[in-house]
Amino acid sequence: MRASVLVAVASRHGATREIAEAVGASLRRSGLEATVIDLDQATDRAIDVADHDAVVLGSAIYMGRWRRSARDFVEANRSALAARPLWLFSSGPLGDPPEPAEDHAVELDDLIADLMPYEHRIFTGRLDRAALGVREKAVVRIVKAPEGDFRDWDEIFDWARSITEALRGDAIEGRSGGLTDGAT
Repeated sequence: MRASVLVAVASRHGATREIAEAVGASLRRSGLEATVIDLDQATDRAIDVADHDAVVLGSAIYMGRWRRSARDFVEANRSALAARPLWLFSSGPLGDPPEPAEDHAVELDDLIADLMPYEHRIFTGRLDRAALGVREKAVVRIVKAPEGDFRDWDEIFDWARSITEALRGDAIEGRSGGLTDGAT
């Protein structure tokens, strides 16, 4: 049996979902089983995390916070997430250099303190003003957010490969142990 990885994502306008899909595709190419679930579109929020050997969880960042669906997912699955290898990613800083700076982009400490993720990676995002609502456009104008696609796909694919290497190697200790040759 191949190792199963749940890639769960909360994305409002699709840019963060595209990152999750790229991570899932990379994991599948490396021989892992990867299921990508959009938490904002899932009709059943009670996704059984226990069906998976590892989890990659990501969210778009809005005003320094993860989307509600991602926060709710963590709260509903806290025990299961703490019991398996977990990687987190956030998407949202814009521009070159990205703003806000990585150390101020998102506050997750209270939400994930007891989960002990292996890594939390912050990726730059995409802003398409045409896809925004009236309030979002006003906020973007006030904070002078730059429009464009700032995602670094090489960085995203490198990160996905590092997850595969960790799951296949000895980098994971405790919780579910290292996964080798797709076996649990």
